[in-house]
Amino acid sequence: MTSAVGGFVVFLAIMRLVVLAAAVLAGIVALVDWLVRTRRVSPFGAVGRLHRRVIQPLLAPMERRIVRAGGLPSSAALWLVGLVVVGGILLLMLLGFLHGQLAALAYAGAAGPGGIVLLLAGWALQVLQLALLVRVVASWLRLSEWSPWIRWSVVLTEWLLRPLRRVIPPFGMLDITPLVAWLVLWLVGGFLLSLLASVVRGMGGP
Repeated sequence: MTSAVGGFVVFLAIMRLVVLAAAVLAGIVALVDWLVRTRRVSPFGAVGRLHRRVIQPLLAPMERRIVRAGGLPSSAALWLVGLVVVGGILLLMLLGFLHGQLAALAYAGAAGPGGIVLLLAGWALQVLQLALLVRVVASWLRLSEWSPWIRWSVVLTEWLLRPLRRVIPPFGMLDITPLVAWLVLWLVGGFLLSLLASVVRGMGGP
């Protein structure tokens, strides 16, 4: 497991470079597209020919989607940069999360049964926190609790939110109990996990 964690660290470092290279390439594409569209470089020169042969076919599907949505086709290159950057950040966040889970799994394996219990408790807390964040967003956007994208979070968290609603009034149309519950869960859950970790170390874990 330790070797797997080390290998994932190397993979994560490579992916950071890949995401950086993709962002730089998207920026170059956007710059060349802007230079050609604004006639700051000749559309008949080498850069212009590169734009027609490579960049225009690359941006054409995105331009069609933007036009159908009522936007300007000239903004396609900027959308490309935004998608690459945001997508790269989300990918790196996901990989970082997976790395953390692998490290936690390695720790749990070294700690024995107590470490497995600690790992499962941490996972349960993370799932509940994610479900509460979904409830917060759904409340702000006024999404239906019966939506298949939202319903799972309702099932997981309603036991915690129901008693809080008895003491916390809504602010107009806004239900802040999911946010309060998240803060309570963060504080209490973090304390309980620290206590459990101390017990595991006292049992002979690492």
